[in-house]
Amino acid sequence: MRRKFVAGNWKMNGSASSIRELLQGICEGAAEVAAVELAVFPSFVYLGLVEQQLSGTSVGWGAQNLSEHASGAHTGEVAGPMLQDFHCGYAIVGHSERRTLYGETDEIVARKFAAARKLGLKPILCVGETLQEREQGVTEAVVERQIKAVLDLEGIGGFADAVIAYEPVWAIGTGRTATAGQAQEVHAFIRARLAKLDPALASQVRILYGGSMKAANAAELLAMSDIDGGLIGGASLEAKEFLAIARAGC
Repeated sequence: MRRKFVAGNWKMNGSASSIRELLQGICEGAAEVAAVELAVFPSFVYLGLVEQQLSGTSVGWGAQNLSEHASGAHTGEVAGPMLQDFHCGYAIVGHSERRTLYGETDEIVARKFAAARKLGLKPILCVGETLQEREQGVTEAVVERQIKAVLDLEGIGGFADAVIAYEPVWAIGTGRTATAGQAQEVHAFIRARLAKLDPALASQVRILYGGSMKAANAAELLAMSDIDGGLIGGASLEAKEFLAIARAGC
């Protein structure tokens, strides 16, 4: 039985005071949703604050990104060993915004995935198609390509300690929505792709939905057989909303 996982990607939002208040609210309600794993992903500069406030609680934390390099002359980048200093459990790799806004290729994402695993950080691999790709009917081909880049580098065993997040890019902040059925179809495709190589491992990999999940649609999405949680954006910035999503997975 795969444990549901609700992860809050705060993106470039928050201040020291707002984060303290947000974390307090999440921690106060975490016991009510103990059946669901919770984690938050702040901007790098707030990792120390998050670690300080969440240490000893049931809520985990991780980074929104990491460099494929362990050190060196890479101004503005953050290396995996630095994330270890803040006891991060996870690192998001290949988020759609990193791919589209910053030009991260499948190969770069795969190297970041490998860098995270090498240091004991669990990667959350984001995959998904744009609106144009959805309308062209190549959703599965795009997702297949993105996953294959990681398989080529790390093999199927690389997914034993990883999470996958499906992001229909066309349904994020656009006013368009993916139905639960559409989301389930892609989640099932991802699991079937992994099952070709290792059925037992595929049955254990958690696949999150990252297409604007919120309290209003969480129950319907989380009822789908292959949707194991959510990678939550804006809705994770409010403790009540974030906890309501988690409650839908209990």
